[in-house]
Amino acid sequence: FRLEICSFSGYKIYPSKGKIYTFRFINGKAESYFLQRLSPRKIRWTQIYRRLNKKGVTEQIVKKRTRRTVKAERAVAGASWDEIRAKRNEKPEVRAAARQAAIEKAKAKKAAAKKQ
Repeated sequence: FRLEICSFSGYKIYPSKGKIYTFRFINGKAESYFLQRLSPRKIRWTQIYRRLNKKGVTEQIVKKRTRRTVKAERAVAGASWDEIRAKRNEKPEVRAAARQAAIEKAKAKKAAAKKQ
């Protein structure tokens, strides 16, 4: 035999029980509430309400612990880990000065190429 599920309340409907139209209802009460367009989420005796509001859950499921991602510090192509660490530990002023020097060098190179 096959169990149906009530379209309104979510209860099981056993064979030869309930009413079937395009929807299946366990009893007249569920059908009436459905036709009144009442939301089963707000009606306390429905399975949907009980599921949403965590009623009748005897066993609390222990949450699985999520693993923390461990950052692996390693070299990138073209730079060893020591170089990266040295750059990271530099003072911002030193980095800014180095950057400015690199910009000046590039400008000088461009100007020299233009003169030729």
